[in-house]
Order: sequence, then structure tokens, then C-alpha cells
Amino acid sequence: MPIRVSIVYSPGARQVFEEMLDLQDGATVRQAVQASGLLTAFPELDLSHAMVGVWGRKASASQVLRERDRIEIYRPLQVDPKVARRERFRKQGARTSGLFAHKRDGGKAGD
Repeated sequence: MPIRVSIVYSPGARQVFEEMLDLQDGATVRQAVQASGLLTAFPELDLSHAMVGVWGRKASASQVLRERDRIEIYRPLQVDPKVARRERFRKQGARTSGLFAHKRDGGKAGD
């Protein structure tokens, strides 16, 4: 009995590759990626080093798929989110963001 799954990959900002696939019951993530044509469309993608998930949860290439699963292939982060937040905060300044942005008249620090 065939199952229907979708596979999603975003090679860059505002670019999305999404395809619906009909696979045999018991198919794995690896088989779905190969059947999608994703590796030929994006030859720079190395599945052995890419993070893969099913519905936002980390998955291995050998994980067996179920009906209506959504396979997501994640690209590596360009910037560490913690570093980016620190840089934004540094640019904005301590007085214009967060708890200190709108101080009430007569209020204590942090109110």
C-alpha cells in the first residue's frame, strides 16, 4: 500500500523546494530524498552531513516513514543565534530595548 509524504528543502532565503511523493509502505527518509530528485536539483547538498527532520524533529536517514510525513532538510546556520542577538542588542543600545525601553515616571528600575 503506497504512502504519501512531502519533502521540503530551502537552499536559501525565500527559496523553497517542495514535492509530494508516493512511496511504498516501509520507505525510509533516504529513499524519499532519492526519489524526490532533490540531490540532482541541488548537487551541493550532501545528505550525509545535512540535518534531516520529520515534522520538525531530528530524524536519521534510515527512519521509516508514515503516511503524510513531512521530511525537512535543514541547511547549516550562517550565524549563531546567540551572537546575532548580542550584536543587535549592541547596535540598539541598552536604553532603547528590552525592559529599559519605556520607563514609567516615578517607577523603579526595571518597571
